[in-house]
Order: sequence, then C-alpha cells, then structure tokens
Amino acid sequence: MPRIEVVANVLKANDTIAAINRQTITAAGATAFNLLSAPGSGKTTLLQKTIAALAPTRCAVLVGDLQTSRDAERLAADTADAVQINTGRGCHLSAEQVTEGLTKLPLQGVRYVFIENIGNMVCPVSFDLGEHRRVVLYSIPEGDDKVAKYPLLFQCADIILLTKVDLLGILDFDLAKVKADLAQVNTHAPLLHLSTKTGEGVTAWLEWLAEQRPNRQPLQTG
Repeated sequence: MPRIEVVANVLKANDTIAAINRQTITAAGATAFNLLSAPGSGKTTLLQKTIAALAPTRCAVLVGDLQTSRDAERLAADTADAVQINTGRGCHLSAEQVTEGLTKLPLQGVRYVFIENIGNMVCPVSFDLGEHRRVVLYSIPEGDDKVAKYPLLFQCADIILLTKVDLLGILDFDLAKVKADLAQVNTHAPLLHLSTKTGEGVTAWLEWLAEQRPNRQPLQTG
C-alpha cells in the first residue's frame, strides 16, 4: 500500500506541473505534441521532414534521450529552437523536465512544440508532459504484435502513425491483425500510413497537425 500511495503522489505532482506547462504553451499561441514510440520508429526523421515542410512556421523541439545530444544536433539543421533533455537512467520525460526545457526556448512566435519522448513503449505513457495531443509511432520492423502487448500506449494516442510502410510486403507484418487489435483498444485515433522515405502519408500528417491548431489556416503545400 505505501508503494501505491507514493506512485499516486508522484503522478499527481507531475500532472500539476503538466497543467502549468500546457497553460504556458497555450498562452504563447503554440500547440504541443508528445511523440511516443519504441526506439528506432523514426521520430527524429519525421520531425526533420515535418519542420522543413512547415517552414517558415516556427517549430520548437524538446528532445528526450538517456544520453548524447545526437538527435537535437540532427534537428538543429532545421530549427534553432531544439533543446536536448538527458534523463540519465530515467526511462521517460517528466513534466518537470519539460518545464526546464521550456525555459530555454523563446516560445514567442512558435506555433508547434514537439516533444520527442524517450524510446520506450511503457514508462512514458503514464506521464502527462503538458501536451495538447499524443502521437504514437509504430514501425513495421517492430512486428505486428505490439498493440496487443502494449495496449496502454495505443489507448492514449490521438493519432497512430504506422511508419516505414515502404517495408510492407518485404517484412512479415499482418496489417489486418494490427487493425483488429487497435479496434479493441482505440477506436477514435486515426491510423495513418507513413513513409518518410517515399513521402507516403506526409501530407496527410501535416494536414492533421494543422487541424489541431486553434484558428487554423489551410495547409499550404508546394
């Protein structure tokens, strides 16, 4: 019982800070997206493509990793507003860490705040960071059993991006099984097929992002 109470208190404190983060981001006129997935699903590559496509609209990124600043360095080529958060042994970002990251960002004029969470299909699910929407990436190389094995990750999603779909037909992956599993855990989140290699689904992803913005403007492409 004491352990349960400690966990509950930690989550309650985190949620309080997350609510303040959300207020801060909203007041700046931005919308925040928390990207969750297993390692190697393509979060950083997707953000590179997304930020470039949304330009000149300003985007900021908070990058979570246990060690190194490699992902933030990759994103620095596309945006000056990229902050690395290293958690050491921590398996997820916390709202408090996001608060610290936000203090290093000039939010005025930023319209999209992307939080690239640590690659982990379990721990990040329980922690609200102050985002407005949760984006779950699920890549073909992971296999077709992950929805059944990690249902909580997919339950919390506002959109599910099936990434690396250029590998469908090359790797063994039962798409019908994945859709059936998703029907048991999340019926409201759209499932979008995406490949940053071929460009499939990228425009639909950008349109979804624009739809999440208050007073949104039509997406301009080309």
